[in-house]
This record gives sequence, C-alpha cells and structure tokens, in this order.
Amino acid sequence: MLEIGLEGFYGESDPEKKQFNPGYEVGTDFISNNMISRIDFTTIHAYPDQWISGSEEAQLAFLKSWIQSHMDDSGAVIKKPLMITEFGRSSKTTGYTEGERNAFYWAVYNMMFESAREEGSCAGGLFWQVLAEGMDDFKDGYEIILSESSSTATIISQQSRRISSLD
Repeated sequence: MLEIGLEGFYGESDPEKKQFNPGYEVGTDFISNNMISRIDFTTIHAYPDQWISGSEEAQLAFLKSWIQSHMDDSGAVIKKPLMITEFGRSSKTTGYTEGERNAFYWAVYNMMFESAREEGSCAGGLFWQVLAEGMDDFKDGYEIILSESSSTATIISQQSRRISSLD
C-alpha cells in the first residue's frame, strides 16, 4: 500500500478549499497529489495546537472542520480511503493538561469511528507517537508513554475495541 504522508494542506487544484488550511500553505495539494493512480489511500496530519492560536474550543472547531473536509474529499472527489496518520497535542503547549489531550483524542477517534460505522472514507488513524519508558531522547511533547498516561492509554484501548466491534 502506498500513501504520500503529507499533512493535507489544500492547494491550487481547488483554491476554495484553502479556507480549510490553518492559515498558511506549505506547497502541497491534498487533492491533486492523492489523485495519482498509484496512491492507494489519502492521509492527513492534525496538530491544531501548532497551527491555530487561541482557545482549545477554537482548535477543536478547526480540527473537526479539517477532518470532515478531508473525509468528504477523500470519499467523493478522490474516491480513496483516508487515514489520519499523525495527530497529537503537545505537552509543551502553555496550559497543557492530560484532560485536554484526552478530549482532543476523543474528538479525533469519534470522527473516525462514526465514519467507519457509516462506511465512510475514514476508518483509522495513528497518533504521534508511542514511546517505551527510557526513550527520553525521542520525547517531542507529543509522545505517549502508556505506563505514564493511563487515562490516554484507556482511550486508545477503547477506540481499538470500538473499531474492532464493527467487523
């Protein structure tokens, strides 16, 4: 299976879609890049704490719009499945709490689950990043160390069971 691994920014193939970008462009084009016949599925990343200034509510609103627009375009325009291949909330963000990160994870997971349940374009995702204890050199603020983040680990486990129940 082949995917591009870009963040999902919209470009010139549909300039009106740029309204969903987080205020800047990075020289990519989600639609045209993923229309390449040899690409098997589309991917996006989601880091609203890096991309959007303001409140947690504003970031969650952006997140939902970002994911929904890509689910819609993956299914209706590109006609390929979507994976959210990186997402997270940084512990290095001012005012960070684990509860805030958990709310963010639930928002992403709920959108994935609802799409999968309705046989939509998005049925899965990969958060950034899981580490084992002692891997301190790899910490970037987005890491999850399961033994140190039991409430987040529980959310991840619950999502796995929910998706598995759809078989």
